[in-house]
Amino acid sequence: MFVAKVTGSIVSTQKVDSMRGQKLLVVEPFRLEQPSRNQLTTTGRTFVAVDMLGAGVGDFVLISQGSSARFTPETQKLPIDCVVIGIVDSVNIEKQTVYHRQSEESSTARGQ
Repeated sequence: MFVAKVTGSIVSTQKVDSMRGQKLLVVEPFRLEQPSRNQLTTTGRTFVAVDMLGAGVGDFVLISQGSSARFTPETQKLPIDCVVIGIVDSVNIEKQTVYHRQSEESSTARGQ
């Protein structure tokens, strides 16, 4: 399981029947920045994930990859490798908040 940021979406009108109606997002895994450990930073990789929860661009999400992506009742019959399994509210490391969704929403609303 990884923390990732939703950076975009994918529209595909031609796909296998089992994938019709599935929302596809571009997600970018994040990690704890070293050595300060006080913020999240990108790993520089991107994945396509099936979204079962209604995440949007800018949201931090939990993703599951590989065969684990097919362990939910909603995804067990889908040909997928990555799925959004949660929308992150906050990340706390060593008694310090390195991400909080409400703080991000406030910054975005102010144009920062």
